[in-house]
Amino acid sequence: MADTTMAAHPAASLGLGYTDALFLLGLHRVHQRTHDPRYLDYLEAWGTAKVKPDGSTGNPYNDLDSMLAGNVFLVLAAETGDPRYSLAARRIHDRLATYPRTSDGGFIHNTAFTGQLWADGAFMLDPFLARYGTAFADPASVTESAEQLLTYFAHLRHPSGLLYHAYDERRKQSWADPVTGLSPDVWCRAVGWFGAATVDVLDSLPAAAPQRHALVGVVRYLAQGFRRWQDPATGRWFQLTVKPTAVDNWTETSCSSLYTYTLSQAVQRGYVGKEYRPVVDRGYAGVLAKVSAAADGSTAITDISVGTNVGNGRYYLDRPRVTNDFHGLGAFLYLNEQAGR
Repeated sequence: MADTTMAAHPAASLGLGYTDALFLLGLHRVHQRTHDPRYLDYLEAWGTAKVKPDGSTGNPYNDLDSMLAGNVFLVLAAETGDPRYSLAARRIHDRLATYPRTSDGGFIHNTAFTGQLWADGAFMLDPFLARYGTAFADPASVTESAEQLLTYFAHLRHPSGLLYHAYDERRKQSWADPVTGLSPDVWCRAVGWFGAATVDVLDSLPAAAPQRHALVGVVRYLAQGFRRWQDPATGRWFQLTVKPTAVDNWTETSCSSLYTYTLSQAVQRGYVGKEYRPVVDRGYAGVLAKVSAAADGSTAITDISVGTNVGNGRYYLDRPRVTNDFHGLGAFLYLNEQAGR
């Protein structure tokens, strides 16, 4: 999968967006296992093309999606020692000093979306904050990453064991419930982003951190939901996760990768018991059923939802299903390097 994608997309052709960053982070995980220099060369070629010597990228970082690239900057800083990447990561970190928040401190999804928290945003920012704090001996950033997750969870928790997609504290959006401010549905990938963010932040959070117990509780809450809503026929999860019998519902590959990645980490780290191992095994097998290889060795992964905003159930069900979209490529590499060993 990594080789196919690199052949189809030269490094300099990738941008600074979150889907490109997700693939690059997955590629780095492949490099960590294989030590194949081609993968690190690809990352470095991207970095050289996108980051100037002073750390600037031309991005104002006015949305959380754009901040996922900060993780790649941290990887390149550690792998190459080139100061441009530390400077680039610091630019994102320093942007947060003036970045708008909700009234209770949550970083909003986009500076154009006043008062809105999207579950997606947890993955875009919080693991970067935690890793930045570790890399630069800045414990306040690690603490902030955990506090952000708990703030989001307090608003987005859904009684099914999963999460609503989004919350609008102003109750202004067409999708926002006038009483709760919540969006109407559980969208699968939004929950997958949040779960993956939580286990990744826990990897950086000190054992004695006061937020650690609560975050492990979040993982356990989601794990119960993942187990409850896994499709017994395919091992995957549906686009509208808690409405499996809805007309036109379909199992989506990127969220299935992220759910399984989260559960595999949780079992490995001891956040949940080994009784979840069969859920991981079924999820991994279900994702692999969507992966194929052609005679020339090139790979394809199908049934990936394209980029998605907040909407109602019909909106999610009607999202195009594509092959080799970077949402699915990156999520698959995360999963395969975690559960496929």
